[in-house]
Amino acid sequence: MFDCDVLVIGGGIVGLSTAYALTRAAPGTRVTVLEKEHALARHQTGRNSGVIHSGIYYRPGSLKARFAVQGAAEMVKFCAEWGIPHEVTGKLVVATDREELPRLHALVQRGRENGIPVRELGPSQISEYEPRVRGLAAIHVGTTGICDYTAVSERLAEASGARILYGAEVTVVDRRPFGVAVRTADGRVVRAKVLVNCAGLHCDRIARLAGDDPGMRIVPFRGEYYELADPSLVRGLVYPVPDPAFPFLGVHLTRGIDGGVHIGPNAVPALAKEGYGWSVVRPRELGATLAWPGSWAIAREHWRYGAGELHRSLSKRAFTEAVRRMLPIVEESDLRRAAPGVRAQAVLRDGTLVDDFLIREAPRTVHVLNAPSPAATASLPIGREVATRALARL
Repeated sequence: MFDCDVLVIGGGIVGLSTAYALTRAAPGTRVTVLEKEHALARHQTGRNSGVIHSGIYYRPGSLKARFAVQGAAEMVKFCAEWGIPHEVTGKLVVATDREELPRLHALVQRGRENGIPVRELGPSQISEYEPRVRGLAAIHVGTTGICDYTAVSERLAEASGARILYGAEVTVVDRRPFGVAVRTADGRVVRAKVLVNCAGLHCDRIARLAGDDPGMRIVPFRGEYYELADPSLVRGLVYPVPDPAFPFLGVHLTRGIDGGVHIGPNAVPALAKEGYGWSVVRPRELGATLAWPGSWAIAREHWRYGAGELHRSLSKRAFTEAVRRMLPIVEESDLRRAAPGVRAQAVLRDGTLVDDFLIREAPRTVHVLNAPSPAATASLPIGREVATRALARL
């Protein structure tokens, strides 16, 4: 009667880590993963900075804090065991303005509460790590690293033993007391005992197809990147002091596993769920975003922040100036456009940007409704958490 025990929607790193955790926790569990693209990790997973985050930014006791700290160590171990390119580089968080200093000190305290080793640095000590970076003060976080998350995703898929169906965009979900049936755009029907929704940018739509009110909407924010023409200007990872009012970390410098240095991302509203450029507009998706009251609440409360991000999106000079705060030597000509990404940000009806991972359960279903950064870092613990909930519903 059932094609599988657990059906996972979404072939990003969270969906694949869930499949991996399911077959590890309960050998013999039949798992199928539906991926609407023709390859894995095509969206958030394959388009991020490739950073293994330490967990320093997140509220102590939150899922993000617990899973990022735990997940960072596990990700390094997983990469080492499977021969996946990775490196524990450490990173600097740099204050370039006096009003950032209290936030930097608060970050030190938060890091220590989360059990993360943090070293405080003065201006001369910054240059020991990054000779061309300038700042009033900084902290060094030694547990931050980099890896290839697409390679991690492919290894998780292989090691899970799950059946993966590509080109399988979900259009219908029929949930009954005894199980769930899903129809895809090409007419395939897959029946399972339990459904797991790890659809990322489309997770709110899948929740509604299942008959559940998620209480949120995904508002897509495009992150635009440049890369340094001369990567020797930066040795490792350099971040600004984040604004605690937003879940975005600001424009940062990231030496990737390939040796190149990415700069970004900014955060501008995307005009489609997969709106990787201003020219990508999907009226139905844009209309759904504009119809959500939370979208207008964000605009009213944070319009100044949004205007700055928009300015940096449209002006390479403005983007360069943001970078020059930490790396004064940089000129516009040093920056080359790189591939953008889109962040799936859950927003509540009142405009609250959901700050933590959000996992909700319904009959025969587990929904992952907010899993932006640091979800890749935290994917192994997230997968175990989701798998535990799914197995309890078999």
